[in-house]
Amino acid sequence: MSATQSAPRLNAFGQPIGPALPDWAPRPLPPRTPMAGRTCRVVPLDPAAHAAALYALYAAAPDRSGWTYLFDEMPETEAAYRERLDRQAAGQDPLFHTILDAGTGAPLGLASYMRIEPTHGVIEVGNIHYGPGLRRSATATEAMALMMARVFDELGYRRYEWKCDSLNAPSRAAALRYGFTFEGIFRNAVVVKGRSRDTAWYAVTDTEWPRLRDAFAAWLDPANFDTDGRQRRGLAEIRDAA
Repeated sequence: MSATQSAPRLNAFGQPIGPALPDWAPRPLPPRTPMAGRTCRVVPLDPAAHAAALYALYAAAPDRSGWTYLFDEMPETEAAYRERLDRQAAGQDPLFHTILDAGTGAPLGLASYMRIEPTHGVIEVGNIHYGPGLRRSATATEAMALMMARVFDELGYRRYEWKCDSLNAPSRAAALRYGFTFEGIFRNAVVVKGRSRDTAWYAVTDTEWPRLRDAFAAWLDPANFDTDGRQRRGLAEIRDAA
């Protein structure tokens, strides 16, 4: 790109301004409809159908380390957890979803759209809480790809964000693996469970999405896995080769 092409626009006062968006209009809110993939379905949270299985899933974990970086702790009873899910399911932002096994319909974890800004075309994925069997799995990757595809392909948003505790190394690694770009640390961003949290910010933009979409499709192709379920090429490897 030449210097002329990369130079910012100037307004009447000679000040640099961003690219024009003459056809931009506020985007729709995410619908409460399922997203279907080969190994999973991502559906609106339904406490009546999902609470008992989700609670059993999290209760079966060897410890509660999966709750460390979440904003809440695991309730002591299934009834208390159901009450929490009832409140979460009633909200529009965050908009909670359950990740279901495509074959059995069993709940595998939760994720939500949040900080939804239709005017600016910005949305965040958050409240991600995988059950033990979903972590580091192809199904988890497909669930994230489905949620990203809805935001960009179906709803036409411009920016998709991922934020996490800066000390949450697995979450930060996942963001990079999925193709998010690290944008920095917001220091002393929030107070969580009586402790200070610095927040790491990541994002994908609409211009970056087509390359990520193709990489997700290639990685999730059954031909990319051997008979033991091991990947032949990694997601980042596929993306970098594009």
